[in-house]
Amino acid sequence: MTSRSGISVTGLSKAFGDTTVLDNISLEIAPGERIVVIGPSGTGKSTLLRCLNFLDRPDRGLIRVGDLTVDATTASRAEILALRRRTAFVFQNYALFANKTARENITQPLVTVKGQSKAEANARAEAILRETGLTERADAYPAALSGGQQQRVGIGRAMALEAELMLFDEPTSALDPEWVGEVLDLMRRVAERRQTMLIVTHEMQFAREIADRILFMTDGQIVEQGPPKQLLENPQDPRTKAFLRRVV
Repeated sequence: MTSRSGISVTGLSKAFGDTTVLDNISLEIAPGERIVVIGPSGTGKSTLLRCLNFLDRPDRGLIRVGDLTVDATTASRAEILALRRRTAFVFQNYALFANKTARENITQPLVTVKGQSKAEANARAEAILRETGLTERADAYPAALSGGQQQRVGIGRAMALEAELMLFDEPTSALDPEWVGEVLDLMRRVAERRQTMLIVTHEMQFAREIADRILFMTDGQIVEQGPPKQLLENPQDPRTKAFLRRVV
């Protein structure tokens, strides 16, 4: 399913103790837009994603997905659950249930979050397993899967939710190099459907290929953004230039 709803973030801020990690972030995401977030480690990229889905509760700010607006300072459990139903998160470390098979890892949120029957969830999981190339591994537990297969299950779980926004937190950073390609290929297929995606990654060539827009973050702020060619080849901010000199 492709999102037809815009997403906006206004004044999103988060501190851990005395350390400000997100400093008044505002961002508009168009339906079907694919945004890649780059920047040095420890500058708030992952926290931005986690705050958008309330895995970390923002200190303040508004998050709007379609007709749902959540105010961080007053958000109720019901509002947070409604927001999570509209977003799907792909974790750096897969975050699969170790005691559940690949199939069960996909069906679990369909039953618990989306309220589907077991039969509906199983039918959806079978379709996702085919799409991710994991049909033959449907009954395998995470410990028996390669890192690449585990992350494909993680992406498949997010795909199954048909969320309006998919959040990817450095989905290849925990993988051995041999598994990175298969995960990026699956993400490309998701992107081809104009699924709205917000992706934190260090894979610069992938960012260049897939992004409609790249954001450069440092010190808890978005300091520069633009189309991939513009931002990667002709950055304007000295901090962006310094970062790209190190990584490209």
